[in-house]
Amino acid sequence: MKNIWIVANWKSNKTIAEALDWVGKVGPKIEKRENVKVVVCPSFVDVEEVKKAVMVGNYPLIVGSQDLSPYDAGEYTGEEAARILKDVIDFAILGHSERREKFSETDGMIAEKVKQALDNNITPLVCVQDKNTPVPEGTKLVAYEPIFAIGTGKPDSPENAQELASELKKKHGEEIEVLYGGSVTSENVKHFINEDGISGVLVGKASLDPDEFIKIVESAL
Repeated sequence: MKNIWIVANWKSNKTIAEALDWVGKVGPKIEKRENVKVVVCPSFVDVEEVKKAVMVGNYPLIVGSQDLSPYDAGEYTGEEAARILKDVIDFAILGHSERREKFSETDGMIAEKVKQALDNNITPLVCVQDKNTPVPEGTKLVAYEPIFAIGTGKPDSPENAQELASELKKKHGEEIEVLYGGSVTSENVKHFINEDGISGVLVGKASLDPDEFIKIVESAL
């Protein structure tokens, strides 16, 4: 039985109060299953409070970040080092297309971030835009996020996502788990999960609505 990853990427949204409201609504609705990994990645200001709420509620939610520093802790103003973040996260989204486009992240920077994550026992999810996007050494979890599908309401087809997943596995090893990201909703999630090579979804805008996110999780199972 393959793992099913369902990752909520809130991007730059939600106050602490809004984040805690989301956890309070979603947490009790998530059924604990060994092969189902439900992850929430808030903004940095929300991470610690979300982690506390998840622990107090004993919810089967993994808390992650949307990024981390390519450097260790030290004189790096504005950066969030993995060595510090590891106290509150177990997962990190790295190399998202928005980071690449808007913040000029390079493949080399992303490779360094992956190294920092792995050195600190944080699971990195590396986002790739196509089969030619480099996948850093040690990466076991990738998300295919076609640029045209992000925030547009126009997802790629499950068949294309499956084809891309197959190519990534051939190139980087069958053990790599591939997620799909880009305009995922409760109406289309099952179509992606049903593909043999797709092990989950990276959910952006739809993850902000707790009711819709619960539907996505339920529809995926």
